[in-house]
Amino acid sequence: MFQTPDFTSIEAEAARLRGLFGHLEGAPLLEALLENGLAGKIMMTSSFGAEAIALLDLVAQVDSTIPVIFLDTRRLFGETLRYQRDITELLGLEDVRIIRPDSGQLERIDPDDMLFASDPDKCCEIRKVKPLDNALTELQKAGFTAWITGRKRFQANTRGALETIEASDGFLKINPLAHWTDDDVKTIVLEKNLPPHPLVADGFLSIGCMPCTERVAAGGDARSGRWAGKGKTECGIHVSRTISPLN
Repeated sequence: MFQTPDFTSIEAEAARLRGLFGHLEGAPLLEALLENGLAGKIMMTSSFGAEAIALLDLVAQVDSTIPVIFLDTRRLFGETLRYQRDITELLGLEDVRIIRPDSGQLERIDPDDMLFASDPDKCCEIRKVKPLDNALTELQKAGFTAWITGRKRFQANTRGALETIEASDGFLKINPLAHWTDDDVKTIVLEKNLPPHPLVADGFLSIGCMPCTERVAAGGDARSGRWAGKGKTECGIHVSRTISPLN
């Protein structure tokens, strides 16, 4: 598990930055933060999923050298893996870092790739949370203090109060598109002629691992196709979690 710095100091810094730049969003927010101490200390994570292109394009325009962490869980759609390669080249992203789960741990805990059916929390733990924790450890050692995410308030009820700048998981979390609507994302994609994830047209509005992603019914919550019927809404990366110990 990565080391969490003193939360009080991170929360105070998040509050200070909100006071200065809380009225900004999108590219102006990132530009202001880079100009005020976060240059060389900020990275982003991206699933290269259904709405990822909007934020990836924004980051590429502001600073194409910002590291982009892409987590290949080994259960992603082939379309997502191809999309990641295509978008990286199209946008000129200069530092995409692909991380993967530990192969030995997968062999020991999920040898038949069916853990998602019996214990989806543990499946997310070994395929997403643990690999990202390891990456965060290395990023903190390298001096990174801020983490850009593509989360938005409209995506789910659990994100309804999301701030553009917050303190979480030992980092300043920057959510430049927190207040954007689904229409805002679609408008940017159309205006800039950005290629959408190929599965969006087939009804997949939030795209994660193949076994736990379904099409969304018309008018449904964008994330209702994730872990449908399992009482689960998040993988655990962006929320506090209690997971049973790994065997």
